[in-house]
Amino acid sequence: MVSSTGSHQAPERYRREMTVAQIREPGGPDAMEVVFLESARFYRVLKSNPAFNDILKRLRDAAKHGRVLTIELASLESDILENVS
Repeated sequence: MVSSTGSHQAPERYRREMTVAQIREPGGPDAMEVVFLESARFYRVLKSNPAFNDILKRLRDAAKHGRVLTIELASLESDILENVS
């Protein structure tokens, strides 16, 4: 995306705080499924995501310790986790 000043900006992502309830392995051949306490929706982490291993490690650690994570989605309608922190 190019702003009106001509500089490049990363696309805006939707962020939400969530608590991992379950990680389902496998969520298909190309993804892992994640269920959060705050949502009835099933989310996916694509194995093609360059940060896949880091995201999976953070999800597992948060599930083990009951920690809340900030999840990032491309949009409100998306079920694909782009990143977690």
